[in-house]
Amino acid sequence: MRRAVLLMSILAVGTVTAQGPQQPEWTKLEPEILQHFQSLVRFDTSDPPLNPPGGEKPAADYIKQVLDKAGIPAQILALEPNRPNVVARLKGNGSKRPILLMGHTDVVNVDPKKWSHPPFAADKEGGYIYGRGTVDDKDNATAVLMVMLTLKRLNVPLDRDVIALWEAGEEGATRMGIQFMVDQHFPEIDAEYCFAEGGSVQREKGQVKFASIQTVEKIPRGIRLTARGVAGHGSVPLETNAIVHLSEAVGKVAKWQPPIRPNETTGAYFKRLASISSPEEAQRYRDILSPDPKVSGAADAYFRANEPRHASMLRTSVSPNIFQGGYRSNVIPSEAVATLDVRMLPDEDANAFLEQMKKIVNDPAVEVAFTGQASRPPGNTKLNTEAFEALEANVTKHYKAITLPTMSTGATDMAYLRGKGIQCYGVGPATDVEDGPKGFGAHSDQERILESELYRFVRFHYDIVADLARKK
Repeated sequence: MRRAVLLMSILAVGTVTAQGPQQPEWTKLEPEILQHFQSLVRFDTSDPPLNPPGGEKPAADYIKQVLDKAGIPAQILALEPNRPNVVARLKGNGSKRPILLMGHTDVVNVDPKKWSHPPFAADKEGGYIYGRGTVDDKDNATAVLMVMLTLKRLNVPLDRDVIALWEAGEEGATRMGIQFMVDQHFPEIDAEYCFAEGGSVQREKGQVKFASIQTVEKIPRGIRLTARGVAGHGSVPLETNAIVHLSEAVGKVAKWQPPIRPNETTGAYFKRLASISSPEEAQRYRDILSPDPKVSGAADAYFRANEPRHASMLRTSVSPNIFQGGYRSNVIPSEAVATLDVRMLPDEDANAFLEQMKKIVNDPAVEVAFTGQASRPPGNTKLNTEAFEALEANVTKHYKAITLPTMSTGATDMAYLRGKGIQCYGVGPATDVEDGPKGFGAHSDQERILESELYRFVRFHYDIVADLARKK
């Protein structure tokens, strides 16, 4: 009898081992995913200065309570009490370095009068969930929470610690969030790999086309052009008119195109995009990488006119966005100022770029200077890592699509972590390409996400973490 019982036990263990680790029952977890997501969206965590008292504290307290109930060690860390960050950690055996998962709990402000659904109601209609933060960034915040809860409940053995950070201040007060964490609590979040917002899966007419994984981002810098001249009566035009000098300087800058400089990410992006594009589009995506300036120049001219996002991905970009000068129609002002939004390639020499711009302006009456110190460090993420392999494998598994490594033209908090050597990858759920022009995208007045895509994103997020962290 004892031998029979022992044999049955051995067979049972062998069967479990052969089947692999226990998998989540995702269908049964969907009500919980929805509950946490709607709860987080319903907290008004928009910018406090414009929405007093505002702050991320209600969302942070909710997350902390859920983690405490699940037995996951978590702590609140805050520069200001009303704008806290939450950090949680599941311990591994330490044979590999940790993974960091991030989602931010703050959102941009709203004008409630412009919303068909209340912005903090998380209403459901037609398969969508509406509300501020549904795709920026309470989708990631919810996915990270569910990954931590599921790993804990299944008692998944880990080779790595899995760290979760729900941060404050991403939308405009990074000193409350990622800067505070990097400067004062970096050991709490130090990791080999990081997953955060910044990527997306693009759907068109209901079909997934590709997944963008952000592996690098441009660095924002402000440059100010200040023209100075002689003030006078508007009835007597002057050649020293500051407005005229500034206008000519802005015109020169606008016509100037910094050179195309593809990097590992953008090179892979255009090559892979060509593989899923029409013959005409594919030729342009290949041409832009040509060493022949005539070939790449023709493609670049097309992008500048028709695909400006792609043109911006290829170079340091300059956009004149603020123009200030004059206060009466009959007074020639002595000073006029234009502010340029400059998005630098990660390896751009900022001082050399500024000197080049001075040569472009070429006017002693116009001062060219940075508006302030760079706040985001440059950094890069490699493609030949096990993390990127896991991302590609799970894009194929969950979305049946190609993975495009992408350089973001905007800025994310991952820049601060890349500056510390962490390999960071931006991920996001599937959204419809048609939604943006219709006003349903991030920061819009009808922000929304497909409920089914929220669930798929949580499954995807869990699998990339489990594949990297689970004990082999």
